[in-house]
Amino acid sequence: MPLKHLCLTGKGAFSSIKEEDKIKYMFKALLLDKRFLILLFVINLFGTIYGYEWYGWQLEKTPDIFLIFVPDSPTASLFFTIFLFFFIFKKHFPLIEALAIITLFKYGVWAVVMNVLTLWINGSLPPEAYMLIVSHAAMAIQGLLYAPFYKIRVVHIVIAAIWTLHNDIIDYVFGMMPIYSSLTDYMNEIGYFTFWLSILSIFIAYRMTISRKNKPSL
Repeated sequence: MPLKHLCLTGKGAFSSIKEEDKIKYMFKALLLDKRFLILLFVINLFGTIYGYEWYGWQLEKTPDIFLIFVPDSPTASLFFTIFLFFFIFKKHFPLIEALAIITLFKYGVWAVVMNVLTLWINGSLPPEAYMLIVSHAAMAIQGLLYAPFYKIRVVHIVIAAIWTLHNDIIDYVFGMMPIYSSLTDYMNEIGYFTFWLSILSIFIAYRMTISRKNKPSL
């Protein structure tokens, strides 16, 4: 039963459906609520600005040709911020959506793993690192939550995949990866992990958008 029809049929229809379906409808309504979308847009906008500021010292040392590829997480959240801006006005930018879902999951998971690995090696983390763990975990999740609303096609997944894998080459062949001083001895292993995380992120994006839409309905 479509959400719009559910709203029109009133409280009686709502009470007649399964509890699980009620939760799904309410959650979908929350994701589509304009006030919630604006709040999410503002959070991601300020998070993106903070992220670029966090990379400031590394960007100062980065050759101009690589500047666009260095701030991984804030660029991912920038893609999602752009998606939200269009989505609020009921518009779509499918390539940005593909870039958002892939890079949000990839760099969200990557940052969580790197901070946990740093904790394991050092035995402690500064308070802001715990904030980064929480914010990056949320970053990875939010891109997946909006997957049913994306208008992505295969060509968009392919272009976003090329961008993502090319970024890995820039990071681990040309040495432009984010710097975690405690992890410098593990760059080869981290590069290998990051490559397969990219593959996983691309696969998940495909499964949650293209593959899901092509499944025959029962």
